[in-house]
Amino acid sequence: MRCPFCGSEDSQVKDSRPSDENSAIRRRRICSDCGGRFTTFERVQLRELTVVKRSGRKVLFDRDKLSKSISVAMRKRPIEPERIDRLVLGLVRQLESSGETEITSAEIGELVMAALRGLDPVAYVRFASVYRDFRDTADFHAVLRDLASDTPDPLDLNERFGTPVLDEVATEKKH
Repeated sequence: MRCPFCGSEDSQVKDSRPSDENSAIRRRRICSDCGGRFTTFERVQLRELTVVKRSGRKVLFDRDKLSKSISVAMRKRPIEPERIDRLVLGLVRQLESSGETEITSAEIGELVMAALRGLDPVAYVRFASVYRDFRDTADFHAVLRDLASDTPDPLDLNERFGTPVLDEVATEKKH
């Protein structure tokens, strides 16, 4: 493994341990030439994925880019970093096991939005604003309206307990 500090190709593994729910191996290395220490990760790659951009250009799928974009959307949200890592891992597994070698950036974006919608609505709106290229506040209003229509109101007794309870509450208010 090439040393990121001096470029030497002579490094030694000092420690190896499982990472990312045993889907990767984390290796601590030391450069034999400069003594620099660095970490590498080894992951199983089921298949090499190619992302087809909106312009038609094709690029190799970059797990780190996916992780970074999700992390940006989740910045300063009360979600543990481990949950974000599991989310990324799940999305990558889903993409790799789809059977396709080419996947559009739109498909990836929709998968990420669906996952974020279930995890954190604020992160979902942040990601959607960049992914869907919001131009003005009307775009935000539309997404927020859509999000609100899917999210049951915690005080909505009809949703939580059914119509009979709602009828009882209405009767009590009249008396």
